[in-house]
Amino acid sequence: MPDDRRARGDAEFGVPFPGRVLPGERWTKTGLRDPGGAFDWTAVFGRLAPRVVDLGCGNGRYLIGSALARSDRDHVGVDLVQVAVDYAAQRANRRGLTNVRFVIGDAVTWMFERFAADSLDEIHVYHPQPYYEANAVSRRLLTPEFLERTWTVVRRGGLLVLQTDNKAYWKYLLGAAARWFAPEPLPGPWPDAPRGRTRREIQARLKGLAVWRMEARRRDEPLDVAVPEPDFDANRPRFRRARPLR
Repeated sequence: MPDDRRARGDAEFGVPFPGRVLPGERWTKTGLRDPGGAFDWTAVFGRLAPRVVDLGCGNGRYLIGSALARSDRDHVGVDLVQVAVDYAAQRANRRGLTNVRFVIGDAVTWMFERFAADSLDEIHVYHPQPYYEANAVSRRLLTPEFLERTWTVVRRGGLLVLQTDNKAYWKYLLGAAARWFAPEPLPGPWPDAPRGRTRREIQARLKGLAVWRMEARRRDEPLDVAVPEPDFDANRPRFRRARPLR
């Protein structure tokens, strides 16, 4: 007989993780080795269905909740941190999910090499690392090139979801994403997860930090506007001191 904690499902910072742990005979396998080359959704999931991707998925809280609520959609989570992917897959396995896979990988590689053009319906990026030091600016994920590629791989009418607790990143994304997508800032918590869709969001809200969210629909054609590189001050004094003189 499972213990009470496993029967209830685990929690993070007092917020229950989506779903519940099933009996062992109903567990599945959701961990995926990086296959290389173009990702074959039909071969992996055995069907044709709308496709949802979470880049930097962490421990899978959002994707697992979405997979449970939307069994008609297939989900892929990508993250560089092996322990996070292991936790995500373990939790998804114990919930008996068949419509989600988790893989260790780099978001840039997957966007430019694994996901084909016009192949995805939703891309989610929650709390991308802002990088506070001036010499780390080049490591920021959401560059104009990356946003353009996102527009390329998302189907007509598809959705880009962005969230951050860094005000400078938010201001940049509002302007940068608007060339390829139509941003709609969301004023309050997510209706499906009012205490937080991700571990990071839960932590941020417990600390009293503001969290900014948007859903942005793909434009049929990009706007004819210039988009700067994400060379913004991420609100750390050390970053400002390290910036080169112009």
